[in-house]
Amino acid sequence: MDLESNFEISRTAEFILSRNFTRVALQFPDDLLKHSTKVVTSLRNKLGSGNKVGLFVMADTAYGSCCVDEVGASHINADCVIHYGHTCLSPTSTLPAFCVFGKASLSISNCVEKLLSFFLTNGRPVLVLYGLEYAHAISQIKAALMEAMPKAKTETIFADVICSSINPLEDHRNSDGLLGLLGSLTTNNSFGAASGTRYSLGGLIWDLPEGQRMEDYLLLWVGPDNSAFANVVLTFNGCEIVRYDATEDRLVTDVSQQKRILKRRYYLVERAKDSNMVGILVGTLGVAGYLHMIHQMKELIMGAGKKAYTLVMGRPNPAKLANFPECDVFIYVSCAQTALLDSKEFLAPVITPFEAMLAFNRGSEWTGKYVMEFRDLISSSPLEVRNEPEEARFSFLKGGYVEDFELQENGDEDNEGSLALANTTQKALQLRDSNPDSLVKGIAKSGAEFFVTRSYQGLEMHANSSLPEPYLIGRSGKASGYKDEKSEHET
Repeated sequence: MDLESNFEISRTAEFILSRNFTRVALQFPDDLLKHSTKVVTSLRNKLGSGNKVGLFVMADTAYGSCCVDEVGASHINADCVIHYGHTCLSPTSTLPAFCVFGKASLSISNCVEKLLSFFLTNGRPVLVLYGLEYAHAISQIKAALMEAMPKAKTETIFADVICSSINPLEDHRNSDGLLGLLGSLTTNNSFGAASGTRYSLGGLIWDLPEGQRMEDYLLLWVGPDNSAFANVVLTFNGCEIVRYDATEDRLVTDVSQQKRILKRRYYLVERAKDSNMVGILVGTLGVAGYLHMIHQMKELIMGAGKKAYTLVMGRPNPAKLANFPECDVFIYVSCAQTALLDSKEFLAPVITPFEAMLAFNRGSEWTGKYVMEFRDLISSSPLEVRNEPEEARFSFLKGGYVEDFELQENGDEDNEGSLALANTTQKALQLRDSNPDSLVKGIAKSGAEFFVTRSYQGLEMHANSSLPEPYLIGRSGKASGYKDEKSEHET
């Protein structure tokens, strides 16, 4: 590995010196941590002995490694973060950052040969997107294709990398302001461009001619089947997509497996509609706008008559979320490339903020459009929660009409006072009868009611007795045969 070229030592040193940073945090993912000592040594040599720049290596990020770890950098009072490896290029909240994408191995001749044969047999215009780790080779691939391919047959557009530097956003609610900030444009929305329409996604940006739509183009993805590719598949699910696998040197034309994710996500939206208690998982503390998104989710949940809990636990897993069995569904507020959690092993489904808006905004319909970046939801018009308290809601999963808690509270005037919890708990039973048109009521409205109905309430504590309890001698020996147990051979 060419350390100087792969880790962009010269460009990194220039970035640090040009902005007079004195405390620099170097963020490495787990797979690149083994190169950290060599990178630090090489970077110190490039900075020069006269510059007193402190370099601090960070590893084991609290959240996704693709995001800039501003929390870890704040522990050492860093002026900026140098991010290595795969990145989502999400704009930061407080610290500037410089991203080193790395250079994944790619045979340019083999890639050009595969793409050329594909382009010549395809009559549709092609839009080429790619993983940022292959950005170093795209210019050579583009030049070779433009030279060998007849321009009259196929229109080809190559996306460009926005920028490798990220500046913190001062006002993340204004989507138009994203265009004026260096390296901060990573939203999925389209913006007006001089030549037509400008799109951006995952650190890439491209312009379409006037009058053209994304559905008119065949998308070619150069890179592995990772979270960035899943972002492309879901965002542009109405386009035909082909993937070039540089590792195996082959074209993958069948991406139906990836598009099946939409069916799974639609099912999770229907599950979320029947929820009573919702947990908001904080999946980032550095992406600009995360705090505003959490507040927006709280307003959405409370407006739908449900209970919201905010949970900060780092990277979620089934064991962590199992500690909150009262939550029927979780909303994961994170960057676009870590938002899709495979929650099949979780006790409760995990959805994105966009799916939450579909689930908790009564009367909304899914048109097929999918928004991964929660900043697009912030910059969009405020969501109006249209509750209809006079009508029950039909649940496709329960197969009947469901009476939400907001409906139940309208007739419960006696729930005020010291017996409110007891009265609500007594009524919080799931009722069904022989009438198929009966209403299904929720089980519990809050975490307190959920724990009241549990059969296990915790260890029994005798608070009235101050005397110490006598201790008991436990068993001794092996688990296969304790000393107080009789052997099978004894009669």
